[in-house]
Amino acid sequence: MSLPSKNPLHALTPRTVGVVAAVVTVLIWTSFIVIARASADPARGGLLNPFDIAYARLWGAGLILLPWGWWLVRRDRRSQPDAGSLFGLSPLPLRQTMLVGFFGGLLYAMLAYSGFVFAPAAHASVLMPGSLPLWTALLALLMLGDRITPTRALGLGLIVGGGLLVGGSSLLHALDGSGVWRGDVLFMLASFVWSVYSVLVRRYALDAVRATIAITALAFVVYVPVYTALLLLHWVPGRVFTAPWTDVAFQMFFQGVGSVVISGITFTKMIQTFGPVRSTMITALVPGLSALAAALFLGEPLGWNVLLGLALVTSGIVFGVRKAATIAIKSEAIEAASSGARG
Repeated sequence: MSLPSKNPLHALTPRTVGVVAAVVTVLIWTSFIVIARASADPARGGLLNPFDIAYARLWGAGLILLPWGWWLVRRDRRSQPDAGSLFGLSPLPLRQTMLVGFFGGLLYAMLAYSGFVFAPAAHASVLMPGSLPLWTALLALLMLGDRITPTRALGLGLIVGGGLLVGGSSLLHALDGSGVWRGDVLFMLASFVWSVYSVLVRRYALDAVRATIAITALAFVVYVPVYTALLLLHWVPGRVFTAPWTDVAFQMFFQGVGSVVISGITFTKMIQTFGPVRSTMITALVPGLSALAAALFLGEPLGWNVLLGLALVTSGIVFGVRKAATIAIKSEAIEAASSGARG
């Protein structure tokens, strides 16, 4: 007779694990926006610039994911001698590694962190996670041939309206010397390049863990040696080598281990538990939570345009996803009925 396992994780149901994963994902995504703004905003006395933070992010994620990738490639090469790429660090072929790594690894981090230099976290809340469904739907239409239904179009329209309320207000003040609009543009570009990465993952049917390892491997191999050389030659004003080690270690842990590794795993587990539709509804909490957290912890004001923009963006995400879920359920029911009739 086998004894019951003493591992407390074995007592948790799959749904409980999924709920925990969802909570962790939302917390990390929300914290990412607030902490990145607090770290990259020069007015708050941050010692590291956006490129330093990206550097620390890659070291934190690379220390875990690069050995993992090396192990996966060695295992794959037992049956496929040409498996993997990038000196055996990426488990994906070279072309896929270059594509997903360029958009999901190199561009996204630099654009996002640079945006926080100019614009508040509340703007990032609307324009990064909020506009992600918009860019993804448009790219999927062009690259994958997906169809945009009228209900989804309405949801996307609400998202566009919310983005215009926030970003449009910044553009109106561009001529008075305000640089906030630059941050808004960078946030939109960051959301766009992440959408490109997401569509590429779907197009190539990539495993989430392998894709995360691949984007980290390419960004690490390309960015870290170049930026290290530029720092040592004093050709860039980076302070990652002169800042207190505690600041650098914190960014390595949160931006690298937390935002890349942990949230990547928990997001995958959340999708496995709740499915992609309900998971998107859960992550729709991020824009509002991050804006409120920025107001609470950073003292950032929430103007009427930001609040209304948040409401429109969140409604657009939830409305579009709910309608998609309803259509999917009805389609499955019709198909099941048809199968039963044919049987």
